[in-house]
Amino acid sequence: MNTLTIKIPPELDQELVQLSQRAHVSKSELVRQALSAFLAQGRSAAGMVSALDLAGDVVGCFAGGPPDLSSNPAYLNEFGRA
Repeated sequence: MNTLTIKIPPELDQELVQLSQRAHVSKSELVRQALSAFLAQGRSAAGMVSALDLAGDVVGCFAGGPPDLSSNPAYLNEFGRA
């Protein structure tokens, strides 16, 4: 197993000591578990699909209309009124 040396603030070290005592595992084991969970979270986020990916075939497919439709508040004056 490789060794990694890090510097942490005293408050974080105290929390780590307390949790390691409650869990009956070493501080190193807690850090390994936390790092593994963090990296797994990053891997799962990388596999996520965005709304643009899902709707990419319809984005920008409409022709015509005013060029400032998304930014001009004047187009919203009658919005929602019957």
